[in-house]
Amino acid sequence: MKGIKLLALSAFSVIFFSFTPENKKLIIIDAGHGGNDMGANRNGIYEKDIVLSIGKEIQKFNTAQDKYEVIMTRDADIYSPLNDRTTLINRLNPEIVISLHINSSADRHSKQEGPEIYTQNTEPSKKLAERISEKFDVQKIEEKNLHILRESRVPAVVMELGFINNPKDSEYMTSEKGQKEIAQKFADVFKEY
Repeated sequence: MKGIKLLALSAFSVIFFSFTPENKKLIIIDAGHGGNDMGANRNGIYEKDIVLSIGKEIQKFNTAQDKYEVIMTRDADIYSPLNDRTTLINRLNPEIVISLHINSSADRHSKQEGPEIYTQNTEPSKKLAERISEKFDVQKIEEKNLHILRESRVPAVVMELGFINNPKDSEYMTSEKGQKEIAQKFADVFKEY
């Protein structure tokens, strides 16, 4: 089974690079969780669905320019193991990786709100986090030992977009307006990167 996955990954890489202009930078958006891995959830709202929807919006916002290509580690409600995601990332060797997630706390209604960013122990990752924080009202930037950060050989950050159990954050992240605004902010980051 693992051989089939690697063969599919290799085929994807060949096809992808055949159609991507050489002068385009590659950016990978990792929509966290997926499939039977729901991530954080409240009242039938799941992290996996929110980050997938926002990832697709980010992709849409970037179709009208020719500076970079946005690729997602998943574009449907499927589970992809972390090892498969970082194998794809390292094979494609993008400029940057942004892994999208949603936070949660033990409280029914969290007073904590807003985005948080976790970085690798590298200057490029920390600079990427600073760039993102210029567009978002980020509550904290912190180095963390997470698989996507540890195993990706390119600048990567994990971004918690807000708290699913904070009513204000949840309403914003699930609204069409909020998702478009989040996508636009990422598009602005990519333009300036």
